[in-house]
Amino acid sequence: MNEDSFWQLIEECTPTGADPDAERLAAALEARLMNGPLADVVEFAEQLSWALYRLDRKEYGTRASGDAFLYTRAAVVASGRAEYEAVLKDPALFSPYADDFIWAEPLLYVPDTAYEGLSGHEWDRDTRYSYESYSNSEGWAD
Repeated sequence: MNEDSFWQLIEECTPTGADPDAERLAAALEARLMNGPLADVVEFAEQLSWALYRLDRKEYGTRASGDAFLYTRAAVVASGRAEYEAVLKDPALFSPYADDFIWAEPLLYVPDTAYEGLSGHEWDRDTRYSYESYSNSEGWAD
């Protein structure tokens, strides 16, 4: 799964309606991933961690706790590629996501649930990039 496939999957699984619903998004993503090869789950996890890592920068998170910052970054990703890329270009667009950041937390567990559903085993995952808050040392350098 390349970056384009990742964003296409997010878009295809995004529920319609006025209010964001991360549980429905996560369930749709999990169902799609569990219908494919295990490699797709691993690649989805890599793309998700890369997207979150790229937002792990001081211009986005100087006022948030670690969890709040992570969930806010997840909300940006869950909003789709166009919103994500706009936020990357203009950090001022990040702050509105901080108001409703909790709604996107289920996105973080999609790879784990899909992996377990396909393999029958819990995944103690490591991805190339950590999505944990404040792990992007270049993003926090002075």
